[in-house]
Amino acid sequence: MKKNKIIIPLLIGASVFSLGMKNMSLTPHTAYRVYLYGKSIGLIKSKSSLEKYIDKMQSSLKAKYNVNKVYAPEGLKIEKEITYDDNITSTTKIYDKIKNSTSFTLDGYKITIRPYGDDKKKKSKIIYVLDKNVFKDGIDTTVKSFVSKADYNTYSKNKKQTIKDVGKIVENIYIGNKITIKKAKIPADKKIYTDEDSLSKFLLFGNNNDNNISKYVTKEGDTIEDVAFNNKMSTDEFLIINPNFTSSSALLYPGQEVNIGVLKPEISIVEQDKVVAYQEKNFTTKTEEDGSKLTNYSEVKQKGVKGKDKVTQNVTKVNGETINIETTSEEEITPAIEEIVVKGTKSALQYGNVTSGYGAVVATKGEWGWPATCNTISSPFGYRWGTLHDGTDIAGCGLGSNIFAAQAGTVVTVKSHPVNGKYIVINHNNGYYSLYAHLSGFNVREGQNVSKGEVIGFMGRTGAATGVHLHFAIWHGYPYRGGKALNAMSFY
Repeated sequence: MKKNKIIIPLLIGASVFSLGMKNMSLTPHTAYRVYLYGKSIGLIKSKSSLEKYIDKMQSSLKAKYNVNKVYAPEGLKIEKEITYDDNITSTTKIYDKIKNSTSFTLDGYKITIRPYGDDKKKKSKIIYVLDKNVFKDGIDTTVKSFVSKADYNTYSKNKKQTIKDVGKIVENIYIGNKITIKKAKIPADKKIYTDEDSLSKFLLFGNNNDNNISKYVTKEGDTIEDVAFNNKMSTDEFLIINPNFTSSSALLYPGQEVNIGVLKPEISIVEQDKVVAYQEKNFTTKTEEDGSKLTNYSEVKQKGVKGKDKVTQNVTKVNGETINIETTSEEEITPAIEEIVVKGTKSALQYGNVTSGYGAVVATKGEWGWPATCNTISSPFGYRWGTLHDGTDIAGCGLGSNIFAAQAGTVVTVKSHPVNGKYIVINHNNGYYSLYAHLSGFNVREGQNVSKGEVIGFMGRTGAATGVHLHFAIWHGYPYRGGKALNAMSFY
């Protein structure tokens, strides 16, 4: 009995061993294990046979991209094994498994474009090309969209530039993004750029470039400025996507077809210029009070006269938009003459159609004072990248320079904001409000009455500002509370 108890387990073990040997060879042999993204999909006899079969079966892909060879997917690994396993999968079945799961690859270049600046919300962009020259030419085409042909040619040919009296020198043009180009097997199911035109269109308009461009048929009275603004574009953007127009003053005729689209640049073309120019110097305004005159009385005792300075500035542009102006020197050519205004202070209830009290005179075109000590406009009122820039940016005066009230009125807002930074709003008591943003400091308080030309604050770069400047805006109605932003320059 004891002998039988020993034999039965041995027989069971032999049976199990026999079942395990069903697909096993008695001698080891060489095979290749195929892994797709870390998971085994089978065992094959020859690695080269699978690679050749992939290349053979992808003839349409080779024809589409005009290449000589197609490769296995990036996630495919084939590893050599010494095994007893005879369960070999055919090359055809392995190919079908790969084809139904992922895409094959081609020899090319993987290009990573990292965001410019410190905006952490932006993500890196990855693009694929078969030829590095396509990327180089696409970049050149994009650069020429934002840099004038004359400036590009002068800079690229390293021509010596000098300024005799006034003028501009292009000191540097470069791509602000960090870009890496790596030779790689690129996935055929991704967008692969094969020509500079399609690549430059992506670099200008982003992923949905085909949906971003449409046609507009011009009507009687249309101007480039009007067409651009009505379609949420700047005139610069209009000229970029309509290269047949060389100036925003070019005439449009009824029935003319033009391109309309909002730019979304994927790279940042930085241009650094040295500019020497004559600039008008604004006069200051002094207010004298006369207690014998009613509050609606205002008379210019001495008319102000603008002066003239010769100014040297370093100007930085990104994709054609001025983001910073630094004044390095100023030479006075003609001094400005101060304007003296006499205002009455005697109270009255109401006279005719003019309401008595502070700021009673309706501000109209030509009556507004300039809000800064310098005149350079770094960014005008209007659309850029599909978003309305609701004010006029004035730069070049320097950090801490004086900011003046453009008209008499009552200060209604003195506060800080994540976008506007330190800003002031003045109610001119006639339906108009003026806004002064990105200030470095205040010189007024809420509820204070101010005169035209009075110092209310100091130029800075607080809030969402890329450089020292004043964001100056005129609104009809309270800003951002039902009011409408107007082009402040139409008041001058």
